[in-house]
Amino acid sequence: MQLGKTQKLKIIKSVDFGMYLADTDAKSDPEKDKVLLPKKYVPAGAKVGDEVEVFLYKDSEDRLIAATLKPGVEVGGLAKLRVKEVARIGAFLDWGMEKDLLLPFAEQTRKVKAGEEVLVTAYIDKSDRLCATMNVYEALENRSPYIANMKVKGVVYQISERFGAFVAVDERYSALIPKKEMYGRTEMLRVGDVVEARIGRVLEDGRLELSIRDKAYNQRNDDAVFILNMMDERGGHLGFNDKASPEDILRETGMSKAQFKRAVGKLLKDGDIEITKDDIHRI
Repeated sequence: MQLGKTQKLKIIKSVDFGMYLADTDAKSDPEKDKVLLPKKYVPAGAKVGDEVEVFLYKDSEDRLIAATLKPGVEVGGLAKLRVKEVARIGAFLDWGMEKDLLLPFAEQTRKVKAGEEVLVTAYIDKSDRLCATMNVYEALENRSPYIANMKVKGVVYQISERFGAFVAVDERYSALIPKKEMYGRTEMLRVGDVVEARIGRVLEDGRLELSIRDKAYNQRNDDAVFILNMMDERGGHLGFNDKASPEDILRETGMSKAQFKRAVGKLLKDGDIEITKDDIHRI
């Protein structure tokens, strides 16, 4: 019998307050390793010897119990669940069972608040209790049906200053928006955001690498407008030109040097700017 999983078990005994179930195919003693299915969950017409599909969890007194309710998430599965309340030990999630699911503070990738939905997976903690975690990487699948340049939608579940934004595409597949693709502004995204992105490439292990920017020839126009706006905010001057170091350009604009030069080239061709020895300014 597996805690936190839906499974088929056989009815071995009927009592006034419900029925006892066991895995009769297991090598253990069914009388010792049995679980109660409370009377309110017993299917109409069920009798000893029948198999029933149940979910195993623990009740408010920490006893193993069976239910025919369908949980919002199982161990190793993924789901977006609503936060019912935030308490002293963590947040409690509505997952369709009588006892709410605990999301400990240590398993939150950001602080959550009542009423919002969060992407989680369920796990069994060191005390043999069912809990939720927002660290869903291990629960995501690597192999998806997508190929490069397709548009997808996903949920940001973690942000790393080093690597970028980790995304669960379709709340199922493992993906990353690399730091270089985040336009240099990680503060634009936060955990829980739903993003629409283009698949930049599919890695050898099946994971997806995403871009929230358009292809280079389309992105150039947006970059050019961004640079013009920067100059407007600085009195018509940028304060550096395309000879600046890649690090300075990235820090100031969030663009790679090649991306910056493409945008500047468009502005120069359109007659919007003039490049001097140490500056770029509007005409």
